[in-house]
Amino acid sequence: MTASIPRPLRRRGDPLKIVLPLVVFAAAVAGWEAAVRIEGIPPYILPAPSLIARTLVTDWPLLSASLLTTLETTIAGLALAVCGGVLLAVLLSLSKVVEYSLYPFAVVLQVTPVIAVAPLLLIYMPQDVAVLACAWLVAFFPVLSNTMLGLQSVDRNLMELFELYGAPASGSAAARFRARLKALWYLRRPAALPAFLAGLRIAGGLSLIGAVVAEMAAGSAGAGSGLAYRIIESQYRLNIPRLFAALVLLALTGIGLFLVLAWLNHILLRRWHESALTREA
Repeated sequence: MTASIPRPLRRRGDPLKIVLPLVVFAAAVAGWEAAVRIEGIPPYILPAPSLIARTLVTDWPLLSASLLTTLETTIAGLALAVCGGVLLAVLLSLSKVVEYSLYPFAVVLQVTPVIAVAPLLLIYMPQDVAVLACAWLVAFFPVLSNTMLGLQSVDRNLMELFELYGAPASGSAAARFRARLKALWYLRRPAALPAFLAGLRIAGGLSLIGAVVAEMAAGSAGAGSGLAYRIIESQYRLNIPRLFAALVLLALTGIGLFLVLAWLNHILLRRWHESALTREA
């Protein structure tokens, strides 16, 4: 009697993952609305969700333009972080000399609070470039560290087997370098993909945070103002419903960015990685 072949692993959707958060969220919003109406809380202290929704509609032309500015900065900062982080991680994985020389500086960039760096960048750079640099700074290190972790986490037995089948570790310097490039492309690259995607999900939210912090530090009005400036402006004018509306847009932007990156993670890993697979019943 032959052993049965297990069916392929696939992710199954669970409706409770969507229904339960929506129910809890709806209950929280309803409780908020009821508390404001029953207690008679004025809108300049705590606006009701219905008022925030009306403010989103009435102020949409202003808020949408600011949202687009913040979103452009966030995506550009994330894209630069991905390019720079992956490139530097590859260089560090190929050479210990480069790793020992440059990695400490990357750590310094990570541990320095962006709120302390933003005013300096605004002094030495144009405002748009400084805001973009802040978004890049906070998103860069997660991509770098996670990609490096993935590149360096290949099983040693697989590396030895790879060398045995045509990527020798001995010979001339050029041959050794070509061998490292082969191992990087055919062995380390697939192994590093899950760690890279995990870092990318973290970097997406951090890029938005960096853009908001830099916009708050810049604090300039005009057509190119982001949502962070609208929040500060609303605070000064005691336009609390607009402040909450801007916060809602920022939260929705962060959620949308996370969902897009989570979907990308699922698409790239669903056929082979354990984190994206579950057994069918």
